[in-house]
Amino acid sequence: MTDTLEGPVTVPLCSKGVSGGGIEARYRVALKGFRMSSDVWGYLPDSGYRAGTALVGYSVEAVDGSIGKVDKHSDEVDSAHLVVDTGPWILGRRVVLPAGTVTGIDRDEEKVYVGRTRQEIKDAPSFEGDEHASSADYLHQVGVYFGGFPLV
Repeated sequence: MTDTLEGPVTVPLCSKGVSGGGIEARYRVALKGFRMSSDVWGYLPDSGYRAGTALVGYSVEAVDGSIGKVDKHSDEVDSAHLVVDTGPWILGRRVVLPAGTVTGIDRDEEKVYVGRTRQEIKDAPSFEGDEHASSADYLHQVGVYFGGFPLV
């Protein structure tokens, strides 16, 4: 589903580019006003993600700063996501980020970059525990929430 497109904007993908493929991918073009499809549960083709990559322990960077570390990672088809421990930033709260929010992965620096702001992540549906990660209702709520923002 798409809304009106308001033109291209260039945003940082990651500070050193995506490693592992020898391709410098410091920037991606996002469309301001573009609404992501309802399928936010798969990795973007240019995110640098490779099936089987262990992301637990990687730092997670929003477009406007660090948000925490990957606590858990699911590779499940149609529900791939990260559980991020926000540590002291939101007093130990954990959040679920669908794989479609990941814009880049730097394996050398062990960082995951997401195309969301810290505020958007802070306002995400509350993650109460591991039972939420497998709850279809909860994952639907998260998908609707993150599917409603333009990827920046």
